[in-house]
Amino acid sequence: MSRKPLILAALALALPFAALAQAGPYKVLQNVKVGGDGGMDYVTADADGRALYVARGGANGAPAHVGVFSLDTFAKLGDIPVTGNGVHGAMVDTSTGHGFATSKPITMFDSKTYAVIKSIDVQGNPDGYLNDTFNHRFYVLSHSAPNITVLDDKDGSILGTIDIGGAPEQAATDGKGKIYVDIEDKNAIAVIDAKTMTMTGKYDISSKSGGCAGLALDAKNNILFAACRDKNDMVILSATDGHIIADLPTGQGCDGMSFNPATMEAFSSQGDGTITVVKENSPTSFVVEQTVTTPVRAKTITLDAKTGHLLLITAEYGPAPAPAAAPAAAPVAPAAAGAPAAGGRPGGPGGFRGPRAPMIPGSFEIVVVGK
Repeated sequence: MSRKPLILAALALALPFAALAQAGPYKVLQNVKVGGDGGMDYVTADADGRALYVARGGANGAPAHVGVFSLDTFAKLGDIPVTGNGVHGAMVDTSTGHGFATSKPITMFDSKTYAVIKSIDVQGNPDGYLNDTFNHRFYVLSHSAPNITVLDDKDGSILGTIDIGGAPEQAATDGKGKIYVDIEDKNAIAVIDAKTMTMTGKYDISSKSGGCAGLALDAKNNILFAACRDKNDMVILSATDGHIIADLPTGQGCDGMSFNPATMEAFSSQGDGTITVVKENSPTSFVVEQTVTTPVRAKTITLDAKTGHLLLITAEYGPAPAPAAAPAAAPVAPAAAGAPAAGGRPGGPGGFRGPRAPMIPGSFEIVVVGK
């Protein structure tokens, strides 16, 4: 081997993983400034209805609501007000024409006019969500019991609750009667029968990682992708029996995943400003195809199945205020992993501790990623 290849090989070994994996077809295509007040959580694309649902929380006195934008032009289509102090996200069922937002109470709305139909009182603290077109049910995920509340898409009636024994983060459906939910605090994935609304199994992934906050499914090949915060990795396993197939590195602070069956790629979005793209070459062969640079804090993601574009949301922030000093006579107990620090943002793996940094007015944006 010549001297030049040896030098190049040494430099490659010295580079971080993200730099080595950066090259690839995906890039940020647009940064659409839409502004508005309030915090943010999930973003969801309705590819059939060509609408993008963006949850804006009730921070700093701003009313909680769901902004609706065109998936084609990103023009504002409407706004859905919600009751309560905040909202995490929204999703629609095209066939029933109804949508639901995970506020407390749940807000049911018309997916064409965006008018509120009714509020639905549920227990727990609505957070994540899944709409399953298999039998047209909306699943409300809550870190506190009951872990899952099931609603009928047709009329919003409560059909039942499901105890999965832990805090759910993201769910995926195979469209044939099976639902999978990652249990963040139990390092496991619950298997749910959509007909009986019962948990029929639980896959333990603690041998590889934990604190999983993203979950996606290749329904054709029954492959689950779980993006975890404890080790900043993606655990890939069989949805049939739970055996682990692969474990690949990701960026830091995942809070969402998507899978595109048209390209056989899984996407994990991280708060450190990266998307990890994993290519499924076969049901037993997986590789990190690319690490895409995005704006920091763009940690939730959705897929527009029509265009193949990925949509994320973020904003710019000013400097965080200095934390208030605790009184000397009143020692403060350490915050539990994932619990909010005093006056701050959620902590734990991939989180941000300390006082909340102020959002710069007008900086909220939709980030479009594609080829």
